[in-house]
Amino acid sequence: MALPLRFHSSPPVLARPVRFQRSRTVRPSKVVLVRAKGASGEAAVVWFKNDLRIDDHPGLIQAVEKHESVIPLYVFDPYILSDYSERKLELLLFALQDLKSALISQGSDLVLRLGACEDTLLKLVNEVKASHVFTEEEVEYNLLKVISTVESSLSNLNFARGKPEVAFWKAPLYDYKSLDELPTSYNNFLGKKLSKLTPVPAPTLPSLNAGLQTGSIPTIDEVKQFLIGNGSKSDCSWDSIKNVRAKNVLWSTKNTSMAPEVLRNKRNASSFFASEGSIDVRGGSDMTLGALAAYLRYLEGTGRDDWQELHDKLRRVETGNGTSFYTLFSSSLFLGTISRRRVFYEAIKYEKERNAGFISPFGYSAPTVTASVDAICSMEWYRLLALKSQTCNEGGYSIRIWRWNGHVIQYTAVGNDGPAILLVHGFGAFLQHYRDNIKEIADNGFRVWAITLLGFGKSEKPNVSYSEVMWAELLRDFIVDIINEPVHIVGNSLGGYISSIVAGVWPSLTKSLVLINTAGTVVPNYSFIPTSEEWRASFFSRLGARLLLLYLRSSAASILKSYYPTKRERVDTALVNEITRASYDPGAAMILESIFNFNLSIPLNFLLDSFGGSVLVIQGTKDPLVKSGVFLSMLREHCRHVLIKEFDAGHCVQDELPEEVNSILIEWAMENSEVNLAMKAV
Repeated sequence: MALPLRFHSSPPVLARPVRFQRSRTVRPSKVVLVRAKGASGEAAVVWFKNDLRIDDHPGLIQAVEKHESVIPLYVFDPYILSDYSERKLELLLFALQDLKSALISQGSDLVLRLGACEDTLLKLVNEVKASHVFTEEEVEYNLLKVISTVESSLSNLNFARGKPEVAFWKAPLYDYKSLDELPTSYNNFLGKKLSKLTPVPAPTLPSLNAGLQTGSIPTIDEVKQFLIGNGSKSDCSWDSIKNVRAKNVLWSTKNTSMAPEVLRNKRNASSFFASEGSIDVRGGSDMTLGALAAYLRYLEGTGRDDWQELHDKLRRVETGNGTSFYTLFSSSLFLGTISRRRVFYEAIKYEKERNAGFISPFGYSAPTVTASVDAICSMEWYRLLALKSQTCNEGGYSIRIWRWNGHVIQYTAVGNDGPAILLVHGFGAFLQHYRDNIKEIADNGFRVWAITLLGFGKSEKPNVSYSEVMWAELLRDFIVDIINEPVHIVGNSLGGYISSIVAGVWPSLTKSLVLINTAGTVVPNYSFIPTSEEWRASFFSRLGARLLLLYLRSSAASILKSYYPTKRERVDTALVNEITRASYDPGAAMILESIFNFNLSIPLNFLLDSFGGSVLVIQGTKDPLVKSGVFLSMLREHCRHVLIKEFDAGHCVQDELPEEVNSILIEWAMENSEVNLAMKAV
């Protein structure tokens, strides 16, 4: 069953007594707090979403400068929180506790409400007669939908001074004037040598209206019950599939429970973490700044227990140079308890302290400074790419943004009715590799999603450990959070292998499976699944990745043409340019490093047997990467319920022969959708 898209309920106030264990008060940065003069008598609402701080918050500053009354607001909206895991919900509550404490310390407070944002803001703006609602500029599609609905709702109000307006603010790292003028090439972007903006001090906030009910921080159980009551979460729904890790199924580990990770276990009171087992820094700005200071000073050692704990966790999660930064701070950056430019500022300030105010042109003196600066600059770049991509309309479809584990993922969705189809590209490609499939399939009565996986195209390329299992869990979450119903999954090359993992591990998500020149091998009479060791970068993998990157940049066109033996003209300038462009993106080398860890050890026939559903194999028999005859023979002998279609084509049949592939996909999806409907009726 598809999950509901929206919830409309009256926004109750969290005013009843609940247990509230106050954390230490968050104090602003050590800068002079200023209150701008000339504020009007009008009220303003500052709507917090993923910006849970008062430090480096331009929205708060703008509200204080222009208004005498400022109402900070956070809304527990079921639509926004529906894809939050229990771990993320608990980290959210830690952040809200500290934000509320910081506001109270200034004589203000955080107003908390439950319900749909449009209903809540309409009621609050009407109550306080606010002229403006200040909110951060967003790139994520679901948040853009919420903001649009809020704007529409507020347009029905009209006070003596006019209609209330939504005012957007942003806190960019780079000082750019126009998004249109920014290049999509990272090299060209760096060539502009844009200056970096420094974080702004927290404003002194006016006292909150005495008669306004603010509410208390709820417990995690109260939030969960509210979400369940509004239909966005269910104790037994397929949403709980997200709690089942692929490794626990594939390698039958003892921890196969579907219970989510719970943070409320033993920890030190001064710890930067919610529990002994947690690796996400918790709390608000003060806590995050303290953890960042400990992280940056890793080389110095420490006698402090909280710093030592962070250093221990850093060593544990450092699978490659700098990967620990994302692991430890991604949740803090996602929730906005610290801004990206605050991290950059603190890292550079520490580097100058180490070098008597000097920044070397040959690199930073501490690996943790390098990791922090590289991560922040990378995140800023992909946010700019996301903003720019949303202004384009390539091939008749628009680009949308989804955040997975805080990272920017690009996708598109075309079609309003019919069965759902998900298109998954191969290694080194992107969603536009289905450029002549998406619209054609949608026009024949389907809803089509195509995604650019993490690490490819214009999706983010963070410094994390990449693996086929990680990408499979990304697809799982995309199906649950974005598509909200089982789909026909179509995968090319590595994308086919990843799709097979999704179907084999979480078969309830998959209506049918289509594999186009898929990666993976067939293992006759397999008796066990070889374990996949945790990947750790080495000198040789880093060197190999950089040499391979240079080769790919210089030979992209010739490599691609070998994959398109029947229609080489399909390897056009747009395809070559985008693959080359992506190779210069920050983090591109990390993806190639992962190649040296790929073993694709899970037998394809095991995955297809585990799925048990209908499988279509489309094979270009001139594929230079595999001996198609041998591969298809093994499939026919050892895989059940598999239909094979052969084409006189290469590795990327869907792009080389789009008309022929579209015809087969449409017929296949229609037949299997009818079968699924018939089974449900029975």
